[in-house]
Amino acid sequence: MILGYCTNIHPAETWLETTEALRTHVMGVRNRLLEKGDHPLGKPYPIGLRLSALAAKELLEGDELAKFKDWLAENDSYVFTINGFPYGSFHGTRVKEKVFQPDWTSPERVAYTQDLFRILAGIAPSSAGGSVSTLPGSHKTFHADESAIRANLIEIAHFIEDLTQKHQIDLHLGLEPEPLGHFENTAETLAFFERLHEQAQSPVILGNRIGLNFDSCHFAIEFDDAEPSLDAIAAAGIRLSKIHLSNALSLNPADPTAIGAIRSFDEPTYFHQVIARRPDASLARFLDLPAFLAAVDGGEVSPADFEEARVHFHIPLDAQPAPPLSSTHTHVEETLAWCQRHPAACKHFEIETYTWGVLPGNLQRPVVEQIASEYRWVLSQLRNPLSH
Repeated sequence: MILGYCTNIHPAETWLETTEALRTHVMGVRNRLLEKGDHPLGKPYPIGLRLSALAAKELLEGDELAKFKDWLAENDSYVFTINGFPYGSFHGTRVKEKVFQPDWTSPERVAYTQDLFRILAGIAPSSAGGSVSTLPGSHKTFHADESAIRANLIEIAHFIEDLTQKHQIDLHLGLEPEPLGHFENTAETLAFFERLHEQAQSPVILGNRIGLNFDSCHFAIEFDDAEPSLDAIAAAGIRLSKIHLSNALSLNPADPTAIGAIRSFDEPTYFHQVIARRPDASLARFLDLPAFLAAVDGGEVSPADFEEARVHFHIPLDAQPAPPLSSTHTHVEETLAWCQRHPAACKHFEIETYTWGVLPGNLQRPVVEQIASEYRWVLSQLRNPLSH
């Protein structure tokens, strides 16, 4: 098991800005873990890198990649995974639907992902392999041509296979289901991969190089419990490329104080999709938190009709929002417990609480402190797995 945290928590769009985040925040987290004995001395430190399309192109220019590889060696660190979901700006601006653009119908998405794999092939150690996580094809509101998505994914699978053979390193892409993504829950994921494999002429290559990035926050929002979801994914032969460890918000919509409390999480940067469950287990989906609140305020839905609502807002793994709000932390616990029972299922794990900059003040801590605390929470779960 390789455990890192995703550097998408740090604002950085250029390669220069990314290197500054690496020198300050990433090394700060590494040093904090070393001080507390949470990372063993003498063991290289794994980094989960986020690169924008611009930063990736800049890193591939001249001798920048060789210099970065030297920096990693000098700092006893290595990159094992890259978050290739957000193509452009990811902080300080309206991201929302833009995080799905360009989608997998676009040659720009293919080219960006190829750049990320060129980088991984040049710097990731063969013992670790290298993964890239990406969007689930498109967003439902884009009404994308799925045949184009599948064709581009098949193309990238062969590109990754060529790099794998050339560099003798296990490289793989993980599609990341997200609420209101082209495929978003367990059932839609299984159906999409079945269609993808039917179209592929080389299903073995596709199966080795294209897998799933299982984000525990996203599957929790879908009310898909971890164990049956992971069992179904494994039974379908879908590779678990990477697992994102992250929490979502949870509330009882029938509680007016909970509706009032969730308003403090309504911010304009990211999509905060809402899925609410009725007592009969049927679900209602809302594009964004403002849409859910508008439906409640306008009387379009009755909060009393729902027993629980879950909101796509990543909450630190080791922290709980103040009552009457809660989180989906048990989903992460169950995910880790499943992985301990199936240790060969997935090698790459990444803490991904990218919302630090928009967390309400009562949840916000110095970023290095927060990330180090999340590491310690994960390690405590691994020492004390859930009993079943």
